[in-house]
Amino acid sequence: MLNQEELWQWFRQQAGLLGLECLGVSDTNLKACEPHLSAWLDAGMHGEMGYMARHGMDRLNPDILLPGTVSIVSFRFNYTPASVFEDRTASIAMKNMLDTATAGEQPYVSVYARGRDYHKVIRAKLAALAKVVHARFESHGFRVSCDSAPAPEVEIARKAGLGWRGKHTLLIHPSEGSLFFLGEIFTNLPLPPSTPFGQNHCGQCTRCISACPTRAIVEPYKVDARRCISYLTIEHDSAIPLEFRKAIGTRIYGCDDCQLVCPWNKFAKPSVYADFEPRHGFDKPEWQTLMGWTEEEFNKNTEGMAIRRIGYRRFRRNLAIAAGNSCQKENALRGLQEMHRTADAFLREHIDWAIRQQES
Repeated sequence: MLNQEELWQWFRQQAGLLGLECLGVSDTNLKACEPHLSAWLDAGMHGEMGYMARHGMDRLNPDILLPGTVSIVSFRFNYTPASVFEDRTASIAMKNMLDTATAGEQPYVSVYARGRDYHKVIRAKLAALAKVVHARFESHGFRVSCDSAPAPEVEIARKAGLGWRGKHTLLIHPSEGSLFFLGEIFTNLPLPPSTPFGQNHCGQCTRCISACPTRAIVEPYKVDARRCISYLTIEHDSAIPLEFRKAIGTRIYGCDDCQLVCPWNKFAKPSVYADFEPRHGFDKPEWQTLMGWTEEEFNKNTEGMAIRRIGYRRFRRNLAIAAGNSCQKENALRGLQEMHRTADAFLREHIDWAIRQQES
């Protein structure tokens, strides 16, 4: 039999053999999140994400996800593709990505979504570790998650010592920035809790708040999803509200601005996972190519990617708004007119708005 510390050392060793090195342990007491989560839901800031309201405070009860949970192992995964860095420093890489996002010259896909679907990549890695542990401890019950179960991932990671919650609400680590995914293994193994990351190093900085194109960070540590470009281009299924269309710019899936301006990302590290390298040219997409895709081509070219989850309808809606904001006027107008021929009433409204923007 191993004591808690010996068990944790063995667990970390097995994780390291699988290339999982940034990890810590949180206990299951997540009640500190309740006032903030309750107020956020009561204010309707979750928008059309009905599942947030359905789960409610159950998100703070790991026992619902895995009966008997006594430990939550939290993991960090850097996702910035190595190709973004090349011979550049992290600061220059961040500036280049921000310039691309705001230039209006091409459709912009958030950095995390350009490669293989992170849900699949990370869950597979965590499941492999959990199975190794289970092979030695048959009583080991587990559930793996990566943005796929109702749980406060950032708070779990903070309690596991992996960073602090930034003013943009994402986790930040002082030597690696914030461009990473989080994943968890909920388990009934009695692992010793890590020392929570106690100090917040954001200080007086408000760059993320100022940089948000739609002013979605309504106050430090509070994001109104209804205003967030990531929410609007991914989770939001209805028409894009008129008040946000210009601010969306040419972003067709997600937004990185609040992270790219964060001074802590001068310490960002390239991902060691080839799965997160761009696929199908999504780091430098072209208007005519994307706007000309049929639904079959969209499904084929986004297979195994997170972007596929928005479906062809939202993809075309987002492209229409982005084309309306493009500085590549001739290409945008040609693509919009071609899209208009096969558009339904929902899409036509967005296309008509975009054409008016280009012709004004």
